[in-house]
Amino acid sequence: MKKFFTRLIILTLATFFIGGSTALAIPIPLRGVVEGFYGTPWTFDDRADIIDFCRQCNLNSYVYAPKDDPYHRDKWRKPYPTEKLDEMRRLVAVAKKNKVRFIFAVSPGLDLNYKGTKGDEDFRLLIRKLDAMYDIGVRDFAIFFDDLKDDKGRHHENGKDQAEFLNRVQKNLHERYKDVAPLITVPTEYFYEDMVNGDKVKPYTRDLAENLDPTIVVLYTGRGVVCEGITDKELADVNKIYGREVGVWWNYPVNDYSLTPDGNRNVKLALGAIEKLPSAKMTAIFFNPMEQVQMSKIALATGAIYANNPATYDENQAWNKVIDEQFGRLAPQMKIFAEHSRHMENSWAKVGAPDAIEFATTAHNLIYDMGKKSFVDFAPMEKKINELERAADILLKRLPKKYLAECKPQLEQLKRTAHADKVALESLKAGRLDPTLKILREEITANEKQAIISEEAARKFIDDVIKFFDEQDKSSRKKK
Repeated sequence: MKKFFTRLIILTLATFFIGGSTALAIPIPLRGVVEGFYGTPWTFDDRADIIDFCRQCNLNSYVYAPKDDPYHRDKWRKPYPTEKLDEMRRLVAVAKKNKVRFIFAVSPGLDLNYKGTKGDEDFRLLIRKLDAMYDIGVRDFAIFFDDLKDDKGRHHENGKDQAEFLNRVQKNLHERYKDVAPLITVPTEYFYEDMVNGDKVKPYTRDLAENLDPTIVVLYTGRGVVCEGITDKELADVNKIYGREVGVWWNYPVNDYSLTPDGNRNVKLALGAIEKLPSAKMTAIFFNPMEQVQMSKIALATGAIYANNPATYDENQAWNKVIDEQFGRLAPQMKIFAEHSRHMENSWAKVGAPDAIEFATTAHNLIYDMGKKSFVDFAPMEKKINELERAADILLKRLPKKYLAECKPQLEQLKRTAHADKVALESLKAGRLDPTLKILREEITANEKQAIISEEAARKFIDDVIKFFDEQDKSSRKKK
């Protein structure tokens, strides 16, 4: 009975005030940001800022795992240079001050030896690395084995070897340090579609799951590396495979896969809300951000609202609330910009709400009406375009430098697109294509090497108008 009342008190204290009603909040135990993207790692100031942000949003963890820090991945055996270790020491102090867990991750899988003399030596070197971090105050550690496939999508990892290695590391740490948390890991087969072959679990995942210490936290990314969401059932399926509550490494708002044909990275910003994640219980969730720290905070703050109470989370309410809080008087314009830059998709990735649904619907309906009706109302589309152009203008002039430094190319591209949309609309009004529209489209296409935005809404309207007049021309020539 005493335990019952103790739990009741704890749950009552966890009650949050949400949307005008009182709701029982049950936060995900480990919740935070994983600096796990490819590209230029954050600076000390960036990390200190995001740790403070975590405190403000009631996120309790920051995972240090930048893919392009050589001492994290490629040169994992080598100790951090003195100046880098001192910087890390200061960062750990910042985390402690903010009551945020600093989780140090290392990714040794590219060339880790598991067996024999070489295996013992690699184990010793990894422990040396973790000991150095313990000495500067780290008490949470992660060992990641993700992204070890070759150019043909194959990997040669042994799940049993990995499990035994992780168990050995955990045992070593816990025997010597009584204040170290359980290890966190990301498997090599870290998304569901890679864990199974039909209805059977693949050998690697089966062997890892069967041999891994049950206290080690396993993270996965959903059905795919970057996917639309995770259902409660999908989470339960992975829990069943691993015999534990797994955690989620969620790849939004990360944009390191947003590439142009010539390989430029981070050209589209992910400015939507975290959405379509489980309401069921899970042990951990970490959101992988963009290289752009400030612009990441829109999605990350919505993720914090989700992580603090998945059962009551409303992504639209959260998104509006977050932008109001972060941008104040510029919030109306920021919402227009952000809604045109939230969906991320390529041949293997798809995540985030569709860009500018109302704009896209208005544009589609207008083109449809042009071919079917004698009277066409241009006013709704004109209003949308004017709002878009005005928002881009205002933000380019008034956004604080810290934001503008991360989104100026995208805002300039939005302004170009809005101008071209105006020309497209005037073409529809006049009943003939303004030849400058194709020139403007060429300019927008050229600038997509630096910035992509609103591909299926404002940008598509330009293409659709040109296509509309091209088809009219073809139809006229056939009649002749």
